[in-house]
Amino acid sequence: MKHDEPRSCFLGVERSLTGKRWEERLRDPRQALALAQRLGVAEIVGRIMAGRGIGLEDAQAFLEPSLREALPDPLCLKDMDAAIARLAHAIRHGEKIAIFGDYDVDGATSSAVLARFLRAAGCVPEVYIPDRIREGYGPNAPALLRLREAGARVVITVDCGITAFDPLAAAAQAGLDVIVIDHHAAEPHLPQAVAVVNPNRMDETPSHDDPHKLGALAAVGVAFLLIVGLNRALREAGWYESKNLAEPDLLSLLDLVALGTVCDVVPLAGLNRALVTQGLKVMARRANAGLTALCDVARVEARPDTYHAGFLLGPRVNAGGRVGEAGLGARLLSSDDPAETRKIAQQLDTYNEERRAIEVAVLDQALAQAEAAGQDNRGLVVAMGEGWHPGVIGIVASRLRERTNLPAIVIALDPETGVGKGSGRSVPGVDLGAAVIAARQAGLLMNGGGHAMAAGLSVEASKLEPLRVFLGERIEAALEAVDYRPALGFDGAIQPQGANAGLIQEIERCAPFGSGNAQPRFAIAAAQVQRADTVGDGHVRCFLSGTGGGRLKGIAFRALDGPLGPALLQTAGRPLHLAGKLRLDAWAGRDSVQFIIEDAAPAGR
Repeated sequence: MKHDEPRSCFLGVERSLTGKRWEERLRDPRQALALAQRLGVAEIVGRIMAGRGIGLEDAQAFLEPSLREALPDPLCLKDMDAAIARLAHAIRHGEKIAIFGDYDVDGATSSAVLARFLRAAGCVPEVYIPDRIREGYGPNAPALLRLREAGARVVITVDCGITAFDPLAAAAQAGLDVIVIDHHAAEPHLPQAVAVVNPNRMDETPSHDDPHKLGALAAVGVAFLLIVGLNRALREAGWYESKNLAEPDLLSLLDLVALGTVCDVVPLAGLNRALVTQGLKVMARRANAGLTALCDVARVEARPDTYHAGFLLGPRVNAGGRVGEAGLGARLLSSDDPAETRKIAQQLDTYNEERRAIEVAVLDQALAQAEAAGQDNRGLVVAMGEGWHPGVIGIVASRLRERTNLPAIVIALDPETGVGKGSGRSVPGVDLGAAVIAARQAGLLMNGGGHAMAAGLSVEASKLEPLRVFLGERIEAALEAVDYRPALGFDGAIQPQGANAGLIQEIERCAPFGSGNAQPRFAIAAAQVQRADTVGDGHVRCFLSGTGGGRLKGIAFRALDGPLGPALLQTAGRPLHLAGKLRLDAWAGRDSVQFIIEDAAPAGR
């Protein structure tokens, strides 16, 4: 979106320590006041909603998202009827069904949702998660053919498959019926399959015309729609009654849907917002043995929210696919055995620690490359290294994007095969997935795809430089087209004495927070930083005071090796404008609040 009407510069900060312009999210204070008065809520709630473009007609649904109202008929998606019919036939006739899932959180939760439903419906599915390093992303012909040889008649691909043209053609030739359940960007030509269910098929209704926002669904959301439709078909066919089976409790699976949706960083609007809202309530009941074990190893004792899902639970599920055993996440979330889930959760926790150490080493090298390239980055930061672990390149790409304020791609090059596996992260307004698909269509990639904010690819070493030039030119043009400027949005300014549990309780009226509904960010103007020191893995802890008095605990995570950490440690008594978010401090008591510092700028410019 072009900045035809630039937002006002907040606190006069044109360029912060991290290179961002501070902008006020709220454009019309009158809209905020109208929302607060109409809904009978605090003014801060009205400001947050108005700053996110929520109008009076959508306000009640925003504050009280209802799955009953948001959930569409699954048959509104193309090919859903064919997918349901084939799976219902397979269940009724005792055919073996296999689930082929991706190795990330969305793939693991999608696989677990389908596995749990099919088991409850009287079927015993096989779940197959490919190894990230040996097999790469998505369906591959050898694995599909092995599933066929093992007796599978139907394979459901989840969170993958939309561009797996050759593998799915091989599967069809071998007599295997494949159903694709995906959400990644599609091409005009679809893979050979019994059904391709994807709200982002090019012949689907564009998401901006879709009141349910189906185009924004994670794969686990699409999988949930599939089981809603399949459950209805089995009920109408009298399947449960004929087999004396209790109808599966679909709502009990929403904890998994919420986890996958949050971790895939899709917009929390429309159906996604309702799924996550209800799913977090289910998660709080701790009925899923795998999630319970995961919460225990991650020390999640509070009522889970999107922070816990995205930053504590999700990384541990991901760790198996990144540096350990790819199928552990799906196994954990599918199991009802407390002993098994405790063991797997502990394994994943160990793998997560290993992942962190590997990530730090790769990030240091990637940052050095980005700094050396300087202006040659041309709107896109590309870092590559021989022997880098493919399991951490996505995380490193995210860190690189945060540090440089530009789209970033990180490529791990295998010196033996001469093939690089890459992962990229984008910035708002720039569709990285489309750029990667264009590169594949131009013959520069062996494989590649994704969605607007994230993409993956495989490339031959000989084509690395042409790929860098191709993507750099395309991304640079996209950045210019949207007039991209790194910015932080603010919902207002606060003073330390006003940062209390009551304020957080009001803010939580607007939860769940995530992509498309950012957690509210506030500024403390002219803050004095006191007693700053380093803790943990590069974090900076301090106490803050403001012009109006009061005292507030602050912490800046992973800030020591960037500009923010040293600035907090070496203020020499000079005030700083600070940007951050409020969070209850779980370690300091129920009503204790801390300020999560994200950015700073010298005060009194």
